[in-house]
Amino acid sequence: MQNRFANKYGSIELTKKMNNHSVEKIGGTSMSDYAAVRDNIIFRPSQADTLYRRIFVVSAYSGITDRLLEHKKSGHPGVFALFASSNDDESWLKALNETRQRMFDINASLFDDEDSLKAANKFVQERIDEADRCLDNLKILCRHGHFELASQLDTVREMLASLGESHSAWNTAKLLQREGVNAVFIDLSGWNSPKHLPLDDLITQAFKDIDLEKVLPIVTGYAHSDNGLMTTFDRGYSEMTFSRIAVLTKAQEAVIHKEFHLSSADPNLVGEFNSVPIGRTNYDVADQLANLGMEAIHPKAARGLRQNSIPLRVKNTFEPEHSGTLITGDYISEQPCIEIIAGSKNIYALTLFDQEMSGEIDLYDREILKTIRRFRGCIVSKDINANTITHYLRTNLKTIKRIRAELEKIFPGASMDQQEVAIVSAIGSDMQIAGLLAQAVGALADAGINIIAMHQTIRQIDMQFVIDETNYDDAVRYLHAHLVEVHDHGRAIKLAN
Repeated sequence: MQNRFANKYGSIELTKKMNNHSVEKIGGTSMSDYAAVRDNIIFRPSQADTLYRRIFVVSAYSGITDRLLEHKKSGHPGVFALFASSNDDESWLKALNETRQRMFDINASLFDDEDSLKAANKFVQERIDEADRCLDNLKILCRHGHFELASQLDTVREMLASLGESHSAWNTAKLLQREGVNAVFIDLSGWNSPKHLPLDDLITQAFKDIDLEKVLPIVTGYAHSDNGLMTTFDRGYSEMTFSRIAVLTKAQEAVIHKEFHLSSADPNLVGEFNSVPIGRTNYDVADQLANLGMEAIHPKAARGLRQNSIPLRVKNTFEPEHSGTLITGDYISEQPCIEIIAGSKNIYALTLFDQEMSGEIDLYDREILKTIRRFRGCIVSKDINANTITHYLRTNLKTIKRIRAELEKIFPGASMDQQEVAIVSAIGSDMQIAGLLAQAVGALADAGINIIAMHQTIRQIDMQFVIDETNYDDAVRYLHAHLVEVHDHGRAIKLAN
């Protein structure tokens, strides 16, 4: 069966010259420490005594995308959010100018000679000025009745997002050139591009003349495509760019450099010396983490790597001697164990009860799922009995209210309730341990934590406990102490190769 991502150039032709290389993504917090990126990543190749045979996909510097769009965690509006909600005020323009100045400040911290700094600032200035003109012209255009701003907002979001990765990639390529590295800036942002290509075609064109034996590509994490990456992946767009480059160039390994290890629990909750890096796991576990909002990699980006048998390694930029976490499709732990305690606050339990539901659960659930999808709610888990369906959603209160209002119209005779909760999950590649669920429940009981609901699937990959939000931190600590810390894992839970 032909791969549905196949394109007219064909990945086989592209990869005749490409083998024995890695594709590596550098996260935003890591990017903000150039010395660490240079010394711990660029000058410490993991697979051979060469600087080359690697492709680097870079994120924007820490905080820049939050300024350009909106804060990822708090939701505080950035340029895009202000532009989308403004009428005639120019708050978005003020935010854009503040972002420009922040980019200039970053440049000043990186380039210590006047000519290099001037060139770096010129690059930023040209991009910001053009974005400013586009947004201003769009505002003027949409004052006419034939044009609607809402229909253009996805394109605006894509354009603004591209500024951050273009900035960091251009800077990194120039800085490495000063270090004697034959680095090249590869701009996938589509800036001033005369036509819109499918993502795979865009990548194939960009790399068709690249000799990885002699050149170190520094690639924008944002890639412009005809369908728009952000429409599907939102803030996970750089992971999709990274994944498709790895697949199309047939990389030996995909690597993500973060500011922390993928560990058995959050060190800030359980203590730095109690948390243990995970040396090996599989894509199934990575999917469970993503479901909780703790992404090692976006599930759809992981899919391409998994389907093409490309291993993914997650490394800590600031501990380069550690082999990190190796994620493959076929790994199963030699001994059943819990690999990670993870979870999420800000979960809404949306419950629909209807005495008439009995025998027609499928009809009810079909409408509920359709409504949740319409409002882009993210389902973490669900439970069902004869006349009740509860969906646990990772979203905001505004979205919950919209979903609930729509469902009350569809099911006027039903009773609905919403409750803000937390979910804590024990996850592992093989958790088939007799009495494990009882141990976990006992650990929470010892902490005096009431379990509102719990779920364990037949595949024994994870177990989830729904609890009051105020008990979240204690739940993670007690589960980790009883299920992970009792075992002496050493430097990692199964060291990676």
